[in-house]
Amino acid sequence: MSRKIDCTEIECCDCMEIHGDCIKKVMERMPKEETMEDLAALFKVFGDPTRVKILYVLFQSELCVCDLAEVLHMTQSAISHQLRILKQMKLVKNRREGKTVFYSLADDHIQTIMNQGMEHVLE
Repeated sequence: MSRKIDCTEIECCDCMEIHGDCIKKVMERMPKEETMEDLAALFKVFGDPTRVKILYVLFQSELCVCDLAEVLHMTQSAISHQLRILKQMKLVKNRREGKTVFYSLADDHIQTIMNQGMEHVLE
């Protein structure tokens, strides 16, 4: 299988050699397409600065929508919209206490992702 590659922008091999054993090993370990799409959707959620800020705040403390709006200087409506997306992606969870709904990170994985991302950008 031969493909023409534009090597003006990136470094390319000087020859066309396929390493079949390596390719076979990689292909056997590749997740299903649906799993890769889910992973891409997860990372897409982290592509919005407002959602990252909400996650970072919730990393510090469980808060209600009113508190989140105050901390982030945004409207409750804007916060609610972003929380809906974060909840759909299972990144945040909520609990009701009387008339107040408190939000928190869904699990420790989110904290790990945030920590590793922050470590990477601060390198």
